[in-house]
Amino acid sequence: MFNDMFATKLDRINASAINALPLLARFTFAAVLLRYFWASALTKLEGPLTPSFNAYAQIFPRKMEAAGYDISGFGAFEWLVIMAGTYAEFLLPLLIVLGLATRLAALGMIGFVLVQSLTDVIGHGLDMATIGALFDRHSDALIFDQRALWGMVLLTLVGLGGGWAALDRLLFNRLKPS
Repeated sequence: MFNDMFATKLDRINASAINALPLLARFTFAAVLLRYFWASALTKLEGPLTPSFNAYAQIFPRKMEAAGYDISGFGAFEWLVIMAGTYAEFLLPLLIVLGLATRLAALGMIGFVLVQSLTDVIGHGLDMATIGALFDRHSDALIFDQRALWGMVLLTLVGLGGGWAALDRLLFNRLKPS
């Protein structure tokens, strides 16, 4: 009798925690990463369709160095990559915070963070102290440590969606026939 009552209460607590997790993950993303990604995106634009010099240097560091930091040799491909990445840095975080197409936006952000990390490590040639290592005693590496935690927040959203306070759920419930 006591075990059944305890198990029922524990099940309710677990269900409440799981229901709250997507909202907490979206809140954490907004508090920690929203302004980071938007500030990064702003450094890549001189105008709505004009990438900045900084964008070329950030996204194509080796090619910029090989070109003597002259962007005149860059073409449509580089422009498209920069514009797609820059607008992804604006749009995907906004979708996550609003809870609109959360799973897809979080999956897109995981891809974005992977490309960002590879560009940092390979393109910018970061040292091992900055890259870090999993399972070491330091928790401040910019690549492995930070981005592993970012990944957990994003994977939570991919798996559970935006939760009960997500905009797409509110819209879906409003549009659903009664």
